[in-house]
Amino acid sequence: MLTIGQLAAYAGVTVRAVRHYHQIGLLPEPQRDASGYRRYGAMAVVSLIKIRTLANAGVPLSQIRAMFEADASTFVEVIQRIDSDLREEIERLETSREQIAQLTAGDGLVLPPEVVSYLDRLRDIGVSQRLVEGERDGWILVAARWPDGIREMMAGKFVQLDDPQYVRLYRLLSDIVESDAGGDDPRLREAADIMAGMAERAYAAGVANVDEAARDDLPFDLLDSLALESDLRAQRMLDLMHERGWARWTRLDRLA
Repeated sequence: MLTIGQLAAYAGVTVRAVRHYHQIGLLPEPQRDASGYRRYGAMAVVSLIKIRTLANAGVPLSQIRAMFEADASTFVEVIQRIDSDLREEIERLETSREQIAQLTAGDGLVLPPEVVSYLDRLRDIGVSQRLVEGERDGWILVAARWPDGIREMMAGKFVQLDDPQYVRLYRLLSDIVESDAGGDDPRLREAADIMAGMAERAYAAGVANVDEAARDDLPFDLLDSLALESDLRAQRMLDLMHERGWARWTRLDRLA
């Protein structure tokens, strides 16, 4: 007859595991002998080895008792069901591993490759990291709303980077966001002038937002809100755009 320690060692489990199996009713708990110790026989060893084998194979402890009591056909059905559950869990874990691996990709975790390339171009022309991060967050909002339109949008954005005024605007905004100047920073007026001028040229050329975007205020409201939440000077920029006849800088909206 074995002590609980000897039983656990023979079956290759811990004493704590044996006690847990007792607690959940999976392994019968023997009566204590005259000296007050539990003693286990061969059947307990066999049962414990079966429990260990099934548990190591991924069978939930809650299902092991039913498997002990099942006939051959039922046992096979249970095994097949457990195998199916395990396959699904493996697929879920593989997906999680892929997502975890993507964390090393930085911006690529939540953005299409076209946007990631655009952000890299902004860094290449000297845009500050803080401003790039603001752009990234804005494109996260846009890509979530119009995932099928991102490629076309980004094609236009890359063309804009060939415009010296556009590059000047980004560098100017970079200097502003990296400075400690407040809403009276004269560079804000220069930035607003450039934005308004670009908007006027685009409007005159008949450039309009895609139909879907033109009817959908929510993403543009969120973009404005993102800017206002990120930097208090964004409100001053919005006021300056209003002075120049534009409702916002994220879309060609003239003030009535």
